Amino acid sequence: MYPRPPAEGSFDSFIDYSPDRGKPGPGVLHRMIEQLLKIFVLFFVVIEPLSLVPMFGALTRGGEQGYRRRMAFKSIAVSAAIFVIFAIAGEWLLRALGVSVNAFKIAGGLLLFLLAVDMVFARQSGLRSATVREQDEARYREDVSVFPMAFPLIAGPGALATLLLVLVEQEGDPLMLAIVLGVVFAVLALTLVLLLMTPLVMRVMGTTGANVTSRLLGVVLSALAVQYVVDGIQAVMVA
Repeated sequence: MYPRPPAEGSFDSFIDYSPDRGKPGPGVLHRMIEQLLKIFVLFFVVIEPLSLVPMFGALTRGGEQGYRRRMAFKSIAVSAAIFVIFAIAGEWLLRALGVSVNAFKIAGGLLLFLLAVDMVFARQSGLRSATVREQDEARYREDVSVFPMAFPLIAGPGALATLLLVLVEQEGDPLMLAIVLGVVFAVLALTLVLLLMTPLVMRVMGTTGANVTSRLLGVVLSALAVQYVVDGIQAVMVA
């Protein structure tokens, strides 16, 4: 007797549990690539590297190139550490609080939808940016890598909720944890490249271009957020 395959959406669901499990099933590679692209797009939209460039440029204005490079590398390193810690401890925290996966899907989807609305209307909020008071405080800081760059601009509430939202669907699969973190690191690497190229990106896009891109990505995120809410509600009703 062969074990029952896990739920759809998990990377384990791509494994063939038949007697011919050594042979790749039809469409397995396609589904894996599709799932990876979905996760990459989700984190790219939530972290939104292009919108970080104007803020990073403002926070490091007047600094030498070496200073900007140090702040960029350090902010990405701290953000990566935050994501790793939250990925390892976040699911345990949910269990400790007695929060079900479906409840978190609904709550996380609603949170991402609010984030998408802010993006579409190019509004600043605590979900995707520093508040006005936090920005004023940051202007007097010599080291802006931890605050506000790493948190809340890169590894903010929206990004951390997204990470946990993706991981809770995988039922603690270590392979999936490694794959998701790999996707997050890929987005962080892209963010680092853009931060290092801040003067060039600002000349090419400007603030208006960044806002237009943010609005387009906000529409995509809103659709993904609604899907999470719908999946959560359907699962609760079935249970």
